[in-house]
Amino acid sequence: MPGLIVDDQAPFRRAARAVLAATPGFDPVGEAESGEQALDLVESLAPALVLMDINMPGIDGIESTRRIVGDHPGTVVFLLSTYRADDLPEGTKSCGAAGYIHKEEFGSAVLRDLWDRHGHAA
Repeated sequence: MPGLIVDDQAPFRRAARAVLAATPGFDPVGEAESGEQALDLVESLAPALVLMDINMPGIDGIESTRRIVGDHPGTVVFLLSTYRADDLPEGTKSCGAAGYIHKEEFGSAVLRDLWDRHGHAA
């Protein structure tokens, strides 16, 4: 499954790339450091999965997700951030994301479980 990683922090993008590469059936195909760049890369790369940070300068992850899901309904977006589930920003639940993963819990098993729970098979 081709996956795009979107985060304004290079260290997290590297970590997320390693997780995707280590998860059977997933393949990191690109990285973006902003919502604007993510929108362009979704057009050119057509990823099946987007791992989207919530807080970024410019177009944030919530608005980017809303646009990606609206324009590419077959693309699955998982939001990633350091927010506790109870403290997620307004719009998180209505932006069209298929799920939320706390960055500290992000790993192959969590990714696979969330992907499988949403009816996908990699």
